[in-house]
Amino acid sequence: MNAYATHADDHHDHHGPAPGLMRWVTTTNHKDIGTLYLWFAFIMFFIGGFMALIIRAELFQPGLQIVDPHFFNQMTTLHALVMIFGVVMPAFVGLANWMLPIMVGAPDMALPRMNNWSFWILPFGFAMMLSTLFMEGGAPAAGWTLYPPLSLQTGNALPFIIFSIHLLGISSIMGAINIIATIMNLRAPGMTFMKMPLFVWTWFITAYLLIAVMPVLAGAVTMLLTDKFFGTSFFDAAGGGDPVMFQHIFWFFGHPEVYILILPSFGLVSEIIPTFSRKRLFGYSSMVYATASIAFLSFIVWAHHMFTVGMPLAGELFFMFSTMLIAVPTGVKVFNWVSTMWRGSLTFETPMLFALGFVVMFTIGGFSGLMLAMTPIDFQYHDTYFVVAHFHYVLVPGAVFGIVGGVYYWLPKWTGNRYNEGLGKWHFWLSTIFVNILFFPMHFVGLAGMPRRIPDYAVQFTDFNQIATIGAFGFGFSQILFLILVVKCIRGGEKAADQVWEGAHGLEWTLSSPPPYHTFSVQPMIK
Repeated sequence: MNAYATHADDHHDHHGPAPGLMRWVTTTNHKDIGTLYLWFAFIMFFIGGFMALIIRAELFQPGLQIVDPHFFNQMTTLHALVMIFGVVMPAFVGLANWMLPIMVGAPDMALPRMNNWSFWILPFGFAMMLSTLFMEGGAPAAGWTLYPPLSLQTGNALPFIIFSIHLLGISSIMGAINIIATIMNLRAPGMTFMKMPLFVWTWFITAYLLIAVMPVLAGAVTMLLTDKFFGTSFFDAAGGGDPVMFQHIFWFFGHPEVYILILPSFGLVSEIIPTFSRKRLFGYSSMVYATASIAFLSFIVWAHHMFTVGMPLAGELFFMFSTMLIAVPTGVKVFNWVSTMWRGSLTFETPMLFALGFVVMFTIGGFSGLMLAMTPIDFQYHDTYFVVAHFHYVLVPGAVFGIVGGVYYWLPKWTGNRYNEGLGKWHFWLSTIFVNILFFPMHFVGLAGMPRRIPDYAVQFTDFNQIATIGAFGFGFSQILFLILVVKCIRGGEKAADQVWEGAHGLEWTLSSPPPYHTFSVQPMIK
């Protein structure tokens, strides 16, 4: 076969999209499926955000105002499950679907029909998860970690939550297999592993993490199910089980999971910063090795979530030191991003602003993580708002800012139109100001001892909680700007040039804007 296959205009030939709605239901085109994932994540972002606003509204002052405590804790459970499995992961998979085939020079994903299926499982999984709110007894009020024995006191909703988690896990595993198959088998001739863009590398490593840990979560929740309905005693001390065993199994999944939620953002930021610095990424190979080291270490740090369960001292020391060790490859990455910008010819378009916000605020989350890694200190911090502040700094100005920066970076490529740069900058500054007003005060109330997942609190915490709630509503409503901007960009606007970002000196990966419906016409195919 000739290296460059050419096609007629795909929108009109018989390989083109099916008409209307069925095009989206039956599509096997990686760009369509990427678009579906991104819109799904965007919708879930507003649903999960609405749950967060219910939580923050209740916490505006002490006492019980708006919702009863049981519903409050249902919101904490579902907010986390929606944001993790419904927003960050699908958004990453959407970006991967859109960009990986083009970045490695493949005509499409390796397994296009499975690609379609792995998306369409998601809306049904989440419909089932959210339907638990309307069941007798309501959704579990045990937090997204579903610790027994608390989670076993849930009403009839528990099997629905567990089945929905299985569906989301199946979707993730299929997506990961597809990404690995694409990267392994469909790279263009001459693209060796150490020539792959960093976004491809971070997703390659993330996909292996997904395949390794999603079955562990499946095992943990299935044991919960059999404990409740089939008379087993995995986690019931009365029958010879141990609730702490659930924590070990859960966090053996849960800690690699938090790296699944951040590694693709590292890749996105590593694409954006070189473009707007007009320089090559500093230390490419060290970035690859650092990503791989983080992935490896993520498997041996899980019990730092469990310092207070009564582990032996040797165990606490091991998990303390291995957790502090994971800061080293992360520090290498931050150093390389800063070094890429050093003496570069910087401009501050919206994607670069989000990448810079990511580097600064993700680092704040990293430092508070280092504090939580120290066993004796963690005894004070554990289950306080300090932990909430820590992981939200990593996941909101971290993972979410990385995703948003990636969307701004590639939106002109996807649509063929320039977005409104002024609106984009407003979105960045409002988001950045409010996200800090929202999460920074949580460090203070946490250090002062305010426990998490409680709808009421002591009166001395009122001021900081009111500041945080104002930040939450400000941040939430700022995201409407993003929605307006994306819709305006899709509907029209100034046409994007082939080289979208001026003066990137060929560093920006180029393709005509918008790219053709299939990538056959522009990308080398494997001979």
